[in-house]
Amino acid sequence: MSNIEVGARIRELREIQNYTREGLAEKVDISAKFLYEIEMGKKGFSADTLCRISKALSVSCDYIMLGEDAGSGGKEKIICVLEKLEPKQTSKIQDILKILSELCEVN
Repeated sequence: MSNIEVGARIRELREIQNYTREGLAEKVDISAKFLYEIEMGKKGFSADTLCRISKALSVSCDYIMLGEDAGSGGKEKIICVLEKLEPKQTSKIQDILKILSELCEVN
């Protein structure tokens, strides 16, 4: 685990969720400059900041720090994307998943 890897995960999650650096920094209550320094691996951060970032990005602290979450099987990115969808989009995704599930049962 390096600051560069941790920062890259935070940046990737931020971009997947369509947050600007400023928007996420505001939600986490840190400066955009500090978030930039975290994302670039130039600065570390406190456990409190880690918890606020993980909550804002809807992932576990384990995922941010280690790139994995023992209990989820790596589903964080999918969940992050799904949480940002509108209800109409969610309904369409559910339909697609149902079709895929049925196709898997056939094989």
